[in-house]
Amino acid sequence: MITVSIFKNKADKISGFSVSGHAGYAEEGEDIVCSAVTALSFNTVNSIDAFCRDKIFLDSADESEGGYLSLTLKDPSKDAELLLKSYELGIKSICDEYGEHVNIVYSTQ
Repeated sequence: MITVSIFKNKADKISGFSVSGHAGYAEEGEDIVCSAVTALSFNTVNSIDAFCRDKIFLDSADESEGGYLSLTLKDPSKDAELLLKSYELGIKSICDEYGEHVNIVYSTQ
């Protein structure tokens, strides 16, 4: 199962996310759930990097180590916050359809 952790700051704004695990929906290379979560996650990181001036704290591990990506922003700008809300909406949509393969948890940082 993929676990997506959505980080919220003390002001209850989304300040980042982490993704870990494998969906187990299909064989490697055929797993549409894993592909959807991965594409959405990397697109969010790339969009914040390209369109916002926020300082990004990024951590990742490759597939051989289990697959992991984490993005954290200290004080998200309005643009970054909008992109992170869009990410949350996308992940929730994937969970609505494939909830047995993707789990969302929230944590305060």
